[in-house]
Amino acid sequence: MTELLYMTDSYLREFDATVTATHPEGVVLDRTAFYPGGGGQPPDTGLLRAPDGTTYRVTGLKRAGGQIVHLLEGEARPAVGTPVHGLLDWDRRYLLMRTHTAMHILCGVVWRDYGAQVTGGNMQPGRGRMDFEFERMQKELVQEIEEKINAEVEAARPVRVRILPREEAFQIPDLIRTKINLLPPHIQEVRVVEIVGLDLQADGGTHVANTREVGRIRIVDYKSKGRINKRLVVALDEE
Repeated sequence: MTELLYMTDSYLREFDATVTATHPEGVVLDRTAFYPGGGGQPPDTGLLRAPDGTTYRVTGLKRAGGQIVHLLEGEARPAVGTPVHGLLDWDRRYLLMRTHTAMHILCGVVWRDYGAQVTGGNMQPGRGRMDFEFERMQKELVQEIEEKINAEVEAARPVRVRILPREEAFQIPDLIRTKINLLPPHIQEVRVVEIVGLDLQADGGTHVANTREVGRIRIVDYKSKGRINKRLVVALDEE
């Protein structure tokens, strides 16, 4: 089982690990700071460097057979037992952290002020979309939401991560903001992300430590995806 270092430290840019298994598409490590993807957030990219100086490009990650495989460019693979030094593509990761926190700010404001549940979402570096259970969505409402989410950025709210026993986590009201509970019964520990004073929900992705780091959020598009399903698309300014 790979130790997931990003679960408790999203700012870890480099790490040391050992290859525990090889795969036709890459390798499995005993520990990693690479996010494997999930919850709408894409996987990280970066490098693995062996002691002999050989560098392997990590083009992504995937789950296979209960393991997390680091997908490597080309045919070469470090052998089982090889120590490697991992380096994340930090600019891309940090932009994804800002984007993911922006999505939680949006979700928190819409839930707090309009009581609308999330029906879907996805993101890429600097841009994301989220679908909500709204019956109507007009320009004036979109402008109002944009003003409110940027007020939360300026409020410089701390973002905290905790890992709780499942029973304790599910005593938190409104922990699951999605229309469907995506946490399978076998998961006994729940990672909870809190934007202090605004939002608290189960989440496995990477985030910044304070809403001020997100920067200005622009709602660049909105559309109807059904009778009670409306989509908001947000974008961040790259720093």
